[in-house]
Amino acid sequence: MRPFHQHWFVTITPYGPEIEPNVPPKENVMETFRQLSSIVGVNNINWRYDPIILNETWTAERHFETFRDMAATLAGSTKVCVISFIMLYEKVKTNFPEVRTIPEKEQIRITKELVRIGKDFGLTIKPCGDSRHLTETGADCSGCMTQSNFETAIGQNLNLPPNPNNRKECACYITGDIGAYNTCGHLCRYCYANSDPQLVAQNMQQHDPESPLLTGHLLSTDQIHQAKQKSWIDPQFRLDLY
Repeated sequence: MRPFHQHWFVTITPYGPEIEPNVPPKENVMETFRQLSSIVGVNNINWRYDPIILNETWTAERHFETFRDMAATLAGSTKVCVISFIMLYEKVKTNFPEVRTIPEKEQIRITKELVRIGKDFGLTIKPCGDSRHLTETGADCSGCMTQSNFETAIGQNLNLPPNPNNRKECACYITGDIGAYNTCGHLCRYCYANSDPQLVAQNMQQHDPESPLLTGHLLSTDQIHQAKQKSWIDPQFRLDLY
């Protein structure tokens, strides 16, 4: 994988089947994370601890305890943990009606503590999305995936074109969604990509490993556009000093 300059984000939350019905146990996912890190390299994989949800079961203090345990397990396999707090998209309200937003004051308190814990395990905490209110917490609010992140991952400088506008809450450089709505069988209650479990099941049944599409097959009415590929790698030698 190294020659392809890949960078991975892997979401591992502390929740169980009451919130993530079909997600494998986090112990299994963390072991897979460690194996993947050994293949692509510690600079090429980030842990996402999101979304952060608060309720009677998942208090801030329980998050702190569980986050510390998970950080200890993943220590040495990544240098970055991206966090975000639950956002109440319309589909989230439908799938998870009892969930509530987290006040900014509580977001600040939680982020400060996660930053403190992260330092114990060599982790930089990066809030995802609009995080201007978290800039004083010690977290890195520059974005989940910036030019600097790309360059660190591939070990080379980049000559990038001007960044097109992402959604206003996002500071990342050039993003592009892949996949399709209503196709993930994990059925996480906080997910904004699924609206109907029955539709998810129907779409999953249409998956064909031999098809270039996630579900179904190409139709005669489909339009295919060839993407233009251009290298932005600066050929000048880069020397990293640690």
